[in-house]
Amino acid sequence: MKKNVLDTDLTGKVAVVTGAGGVLCSAFAKDLARAGAKVALLDRNYENASRYAAEIVEEGGVAKAYACDVLNKDICYAVADEVLRDLGPCDILLNGAGGNSPLATTDKEYFEDGDIDADTKSFFDLEKSGVEFVFNLNFIGTLIPTQAFARQMVGREGCNILNISSMNAYTPLTKIPAYSGAKAAITNFTQWLAVHFSKAGIRVNAIAPGFFATRQNQALLFNADGTPTDRTRKILAATPMGRFGDSEKELTGAVLFLLNNEAASFITGITLAIDGGFSSYAGV
Repeated sequence: MKKNVLDTDLTGKVAVVTGAGGVLCSAFAKDLARAGAKVALLDRNYENASRYAAEIVEEGGVAKAYACDVLNKDICYAVADEVLRDLGPCDILLNGAGGNSPLATTDKEYFEDGDIDADTKSFFDLEKSGVEFVFNLNFIGTLIPTQAFARQMVGREGCNILNISSMNAYTPLTKIPAYSGAKAAITNFTQWLAVHFSKAGIRVNAIAPGFFATRQNQALLFNADGTPTDRTRKILAATPMGRFGDSEKELTGAVLFLLNNEAASFITGITLAIDGGFSSYAGV
């Protein structure tokens, strides 16, 4: 397999990645495999996870896919036992499952007179079920897999949990209050876990990605003719570095650094912003 972007050697480690059927987390899974880890790819979409696992194997790595609903404790515990039998005890847990829902998203950035009666989804029209889904997917979907796999880590030095927060945790984006709140909870939970497991040999950190142009968000960021959308113009104007991030290098580098037990051995409880300065910029 080709060399990873950071000199992090994970040979012999077992890495579990939730949400591994998605674009970003499948890329994380591949880079962990390139660093030498045996990777378990967990996702509700078993077909996607299987495809990415097969790609890792084709590159010469060790990987296996598992169907897993991160909101179902019984399933998570059963999958954890499967991974233990198949690959060995978990050394690295990357909690990548998460996302947003249109039911928890407003149509407009600012509330205006008449919005309550207008044909628009205002704050007052947000669905309770949608907000609960977003909170559960992001927070409970991190808590349960951590319960399932951290029990294989306790008392073993060099284990790591890596959560996925967001720059929304620092400054909430407009329209998505539930997602922003859920990611703020992930940042806080990361700190709590870091303290809780500090005597058990487990480091716990998180990354907070800013804006990265991926296949999933192309339609949001660019028009059909390739020109930037209005939202892209606002994003780049609020990003001091003036560009989108490169997920293949700039997210992977952060992940591999935080999982490096030599370079980052005294780092626990942090959420590393990877956002080109977005969370630091006040707009003036």
